[in-house]
Amino acid sequence: MSSQIKSSILLIDDSTVDLRVLMEMLSTRQMRLNVAFNGRDGYHKAELLRPDLILLDVFMPVMDGFATCRMLKNNERTCHIPVIFLSAACEVEKRIEGLLLGAVDYIGKPFSEQEVVARVNIHLDLAHQRHFLHPVINRDEKDVYDGMTQRDAVLIRTATHYLRQHLRATPSPETLAKILGTNETYLNQAFHAAFSMPVYTWLREERLRQARELLALTETPISDIGDHLGYSSGANFSKAFRKRFNCSPRQLREELKKTSQQKEIEKNK
Repeated sequence: MSSQIKSSILLIDDSTVDLRVLMEMLSTRQMRLNVAFNGRDGYHKAELLRPDLILLDVFMPVMDGFATCRMLKNNERTCHIPVIFLSAACEVEKRIEGLLLGAVDYIGKPFSEQEVVARVNIHLDLAHQRHFLHPVINRDEKDVYDGMTQRDAVLIRTATHYLRQHLRATPSPETLAKILGTNETYLNQAFHAAFSMPVYTWLREERLRQARELLALTETPISDIGDHLGYSSGANFSKAFRKRFNCSPRQLREELKKTSQQKEIEKNK
């Protein structure tokens, strides 16, 4: 089952030449890649995608790599993601600054393909070890696994992890069951036991749960949120959201912002 789940890497760099080289060397090693051309876009994509690892340049337009790293390390959604700086700024002072900001490594440009791949694999392995030793379980799911067999608990964890990693393009029920090494009937039975709903009802609810969380906790454009969560258009996203929460995504974000501002005013009185 695990062989079907690829590690995801976010590349943040304004050099199309370096990005092309990185994409060629990493894509052949069964890694899912996403790209951003400046720090601000990269920060928003990290909030949305929560990749397994980030490769980050220093000198970029809009927001540089050091500012991006500061934002990532002070955001609950992204602070756990290992960041490797990959930059032509190779001075000792720059390397130390990057590491003090929370990066796990710093590679100079021009870089060696073997070195980049080796360090990426090392830090992915370390991150995966931390995940299995201290798995992150959604607060709403903390009691889900009580009383379940080990087989079903592993199946549910693997299925929910896979679906969260593929919200934008989810497989058919038959393909999903095959990826997980089971069949549709057993998979739906396990989801009914865990969540009192079949797989794709859980998926619909998970998309909307994440949509509400992203609207509340990030400044990511609403259209990007809908696209990330697999909605075919902004209209479809708004329709599904309104049906579930009785308001549009924009209305919810504005209401949450007003509530936050009011709490800040009362706090400072």
